Amino acid sequence: MEILLSLAIGVLTASGLWLLFRPRTFQVILGLSLLSYAVNLFIVAAGRLRSDAPPIIGKDPASADPALYADPLPQALVLTAIVISFATTALLLVVLLASRGLTGTDHVDGEDGEA
Repeated sequence: MEILLSLAIGVLTASGLWLLFRPRTFQVILGLSLLSYAVNLFIVAAGRLRSDAPPIIGKDPASADPALYADPLPQALVLTAIVISFATTALLLVVLLASRGLTGTDHVDGEDGEA
């Protein structure tokens, strides 16, 4: 499971970086989205991969072993990061549309790429 998750994080990071260096703005936005997905997976992986454990301790925390429970902090951080990523993507799409309307092209540098 750890190898599969590490591979997924690596593929998302590499794809996001490749798209980030493309000349068109929509590809840059997709690259930033893929990078945010990779970071979210990394944060979840840092909080111990437990699918068979409850995220909180029961009524008697003194008798419970903390190693049997999942850490809720990475889950809360990822939930917050998803909301921030959605808002940032929406803002970037509005900037993309405004830039396209002003310049008439969707290239990052404002040129059509024809040299």
